[in-house]
Amino acid sequence: MQKIKKFIKDELSGWKAWEVIWLGVALISITVLGLIGHDTAMGIVSSTTGMAYSVVSGKGKLSAYFFGLINAVLYAIIAYQAAYYAETALNIYYVPMLIVGFFTWAKNMNGTTKEVNKRRMTWRTRTVTAAVIAAGTVVCGFVLRAVGDAMPFVDAFTTVASIVTMVVSVRMFVEQWWLWLIIDAVTVYLWVVAFLGGNDSVATLVMWALYIVNAIVMLVKWEREIRANEKGLCRNEQLSQIDGATKS
Repeated sequence: MQKIKKFIKDELSGWKAWEVIWLGVALISITVLGLIGHDTAMGIVSSTTGMAYSVVSGKGKLSAYFFGLINAVLYAIIAYQAAYYAETALNIYYVPMLIVGFFTWAKNMNGTTKEVNKRRMTWRTRTVTAAVIAAGTVVCGFVLRAVGDAMPFVDAFTTVASIVTMVVSVRMFVEQWWLWLIIDAVTVYLWVVAFLGGNDSVATLVMWALYIVNAIVMLVKWEREIRANEKGLCRNEQLSQIDGATKS
């Protein structure tokens, strides 16, 4: 019981006013527009938990993974109904990855901020990541076209890129937000096409549109925090060198 209380306390600590407001506005917007658009209860719950996962993970809190699990299961069903089979498989893949992510982040939490430690990729890692996404999109696209996917290569890109980006996210790299931004923009196009074709997943479409805004906000947040940490490390190194020189 004490561990649960501590977990809840840590998850609620450190939130800034704008972060709470942004989360509230996003959740209310999805819910209201989903109701106006006569979306299903499953669609609204999937979209609100998905948005919560995106914002809370951007904050660097462990509870994001609980929201993510609910979203992954429900979104897989919604994507299957829309004949986006790669999106369906992607969210099935998310389930074990979210569990792995929870335990990985739990081992890398900052004791002071109660948020996950954030870091940056090397240029070599960025190049390899981009190459894997490009190659995977081509291969997956042909496979999806063969099985009758509604938009094979668009679906392939969002799926392959999301698989890779989930790994990047679990490893706490800031580059995940650049990747999510691109994925979110392409996925909005995918769901706009579905909506115009008669699909009633309004909340899902709104969710992805808000994901774009959230990716930009969290990218700026993570970059600022990483730069601040880097400056702090440089300052500590300089002080250590000065202290060492003084003692010698």
